[in-house]
Amino acid sequence: MSRNSRVAILAAGAVPVGRLTAKAPELSAGLEQEVLAAVVRQALQEAKLSAMDVDTAVFTANPPTTRQLGFATFMAAQIGLQCKGQLCEVSQMGTTGGNAFDIAASDVLLGRARVALALGVVRQSDGDPAAAMENGLRTVGDVDFQSPVGIPPIGWYGLDAARYLYDTGASREQLAQVAVKSRQFSAHNELAQFRKPLTTEEVLAARPIVEPLGLLDVPARADGAVCLVLCEEKLAKTSGRPYVIVSGRGFAHEGFHQIGDRPHDITAFPAATLASQHALKDAGRQLADIDFAELYAPCTITEILVSEAIGFAERGKGIELLLEGATGPGGRIPLNTSGGCLARGHPPQITALYGLLEAREQLLQQAGKRQVANAQCAMHCCELGNYNAALVHILETA
Repeated sequence: MSRNSRVAILAAGAVPVGRLTAKAPELSAGLEQEVLAAVVRQALQEAKLSAMDVDTAVFTANPPTTRQLGFATFMAAQIGLQCKGQLCEVSQMGTTGGNAFDIAASDVLLGRARVALALGVVRQSDGDPAAAMENGLRTVGDVDFQSPVGIPPIGWYGLDAARYLYDTGASREQLAQVAVKSRQFSAHNELAQFRKPLTTEEVLAARPIVEPLGLLDVPARADGAVCLVLCEEKLAKTSGRPYVIVSGRGFAHEGFHQIGDRPHDITAFPAATLASQHALKDAGRQLADIDFAELYAPCTITEILVSEAIGFAERGKGIELLLEGATGPGGRIPLNTSGGCLARGHPPQITALYGLLEAREQLLQQAGKRQVANAQCAMHCCELGNYNAALVHILETA
């Protein structure tokens, strides 16, 4: 196949984010593959393609709660895939879904595949919370330093929030507006885990998790399944189906694993700054061209900090951008129109794929009551660690 200039997202399928199963021992063996297989069929049917048309399938690696190992090849047999590009699983903390999408897009871009899938399923709600905490500590921390003293992944965001509130004089009440705004969007998202409106008082009254963040400032445990169908733009054009284009891509890692071994600014998120700049340059766009953004933001503070790092607000002014309504429904630069990690939900390995799906729906004018008017250019960003790395894609209408 010849090298292609652009990659299209032709179709998608997903289940609502939530809890897919009861806790053990009532688990239904094989539920994960059944849920994901149905999602793949949904996506391929929308694309008017069959399993035999798929050249590449990039799966997100499953959490430790998954009993079936070798999941990618197992699912290929279940779905009927016979890939000629590649068949693999990927895993790298919060960028996992973004990496699956990135690799699938690269295979299309390089001519290795005419059609590629980026997909995954997460069923973690049935797992043991203590085991999940242990795995989290060993994944995001130094096993010889941070893990033994029990600093959980969400603890870093608590440090970020405390530092930011101290530096800027912003209040907990103001930070809570991120959670309130997230529910304003998710109320109209059928895929969202939480759709009930929130008040500031409810956010502040929720039990504490890590100071100064409470239960509604952080994401709940969640399951989900999602599949995106990517292809050559030539194929998308001839399909007669609506599609969006991947026009730019950027990545950066700052060299730290969560908190570094030397003093540095934990609220700066330089990887997001660089990755977004690289993606905009690759797309031939300016930040002012972005109509909305889906940002991987597990906590209220994270959305504020990454919005500043990308440049939607000046440093220390992200709270002001939020409070003036710019990032909410009908705002100048809506952020996390799906409801984001806090409301749409956060099944970690596939969170980025849900964000990319939301960007696609917005660009195709399929977002219903949460639709961003005249949306033509979107940014999607996902991260790992304490935003030690960021992977950014620019999507546009065809």
